[in-house]
Amino acid sequence: MAKDKRKSPRRAVSLRVKIEIADGALVRDCLVTDISTGGVRLYVEGLEVPDTFVLLLGEPDGSIRPRACQVVWRLGHELGVKFTDAPRRDEHAKSAKRVKQPIIA
Repeated sequence: MAKDKRKSPRRAVSLRVKIEIADGALVRDCLVTDISTGGVRLYVEGLEVPDTFVLLLGEPDGSIRPRACQVVWRLGHELGVKFTDAPRRDEHAKSAKRVKQPIIA
C-alpha cells in the first residue's frame, strides 16, 4: 500500500466554488471534491485551466475568500491543486468547521 505523502489530511466534500483563470476574466463554476489546509481536488468541465489561477472560496460569514492556486496534477476533468498564498492564522483550527459549511450556491 502506498504511503500518503500529503502534509495535511483531506476531507471529502462536494462544494460548488468559482474559479478565476485570469484577472478580469469571467469566473466559472467548478466542484471541490476534497479539501485540506494545503489544497483541494477540483472537478472542472468545459474549461482549460492554466497552471496557476484563483479559486474563490465562500466563508461561513458569506464573504468570498480568493485563494491563489497552482496545479499539482491533472487526470481528465480532475485537478489536484495546492494553495500558494499564505493561510490565515486561524486556518488550521477552523478548517474542519468551515468545510461543513455550504460554499457558493
